Amino acid sequence: MSEQSAQSAGAGQPVPAEYRIEDLAHHSGATVRTIRAYQDRGLLPRPERRGRSNVYRDTHLARLRQIADLLDRGYTLASIKELLEAWDAGRGLGGVLGLVAEVDGPWTDEEADRISREDLDATFGGRPDEDAVREAIELGVLERIPGREDEFLVPSPQELAVAAELYEAGVPLSAIAGHLRELRVQVEHIASRFLEFTTEHVFARYLEHRPPTDADAAAAATMVRRLRPLAQQTVDAELARAMRMFATRHLQHHLSPHPPPVREEEPRQVALPSGTIRAVQNLVGPESVAAFIAAAAEREVQSRTLDALASNGTKDTTLGQVI
Repeated sequence: MSEQSAQSAGAGQPVPAEYRIEDLAHHSGATVRTIRAYQDRGLLPRPERRGRSNVYRDTHLARLRQIADLLDRGYTLASIKELLEAWDAGRGLGGVLGLVAEVDGPWTDEEADRISREDLDATFGGRPDEDAVREAIELGVLERIPGREDEFLVPSPQELAVAAELYEAGVPLSAIAGHLRELRVQVEHIASRFLEFTTEHVFARYLEHRPPTDADAAAAATMVRRLRPLAQQTVDAELARAMRMFATRHLQHHLSPHPPPVREEEPRQVALPSGTIRAVQNLVGPESVAAFIAAAAEREVQSRTLDALASNGTKDTTLGQVI
């Protein structure tokens, strides 16, 4: 701190503390680089320019401590910026904090677990597989624990257990990872559509103000709490329905006395309009274009197959008798 708060000689009033950026970093615990990054992102007000020097005050120190506290509570920098804008606009933060906490909180009752490297290797074949571990970390199935080379954090024990069951059933780890990548593209699309749907029909009235009022934010947080389970419940029900229909179709296919038609294994290139490619890129990002288009095409094929099966009542009745 370059100048401590002190009594001015004449007026007897406290002199506001002033800091150089190095002093501010020392007292806040943030680095100089972090302080400048917060300024660039609009999280921290610009300092007062005095000659060739920048002067920071207690308001900057308080804001840095506020940001650090919110980061410790799990908020993202984007969420913190919205909260601070609400604060600066004179709105209460109680409802806004509750809304952000409700959205940023866990969307599942599942609790993270840990697994030792020894147990991990034993679960998947008994031999170390560095490539598989790296891919699992990249996918977020495993997370490294600082200072612990022999142990991993498992954000979703259920997901790891599914991978273990598939591996035990004979599915290669590379195929499991590829399946998870494909599944995520489709699930993220479902989540995005559910969010758009609920925002349009439910949350738009709470979020018409930017930032929302304290009362609206509190009401929206209550609504998030009510609607939170609906997405998973809907997906669970629809997945069960689809699995039953497709399992029936596959069983019918394998019970048929006629050999299955020869499938073309070689991939074929299909030209798509550039406008379609741009639209998909805007929706899912350039890295997911191919997977999204493949998943969309597969869904269309499956939908038409199901329509054809539904219109063929005789075959379905015969299959039901066989089963």
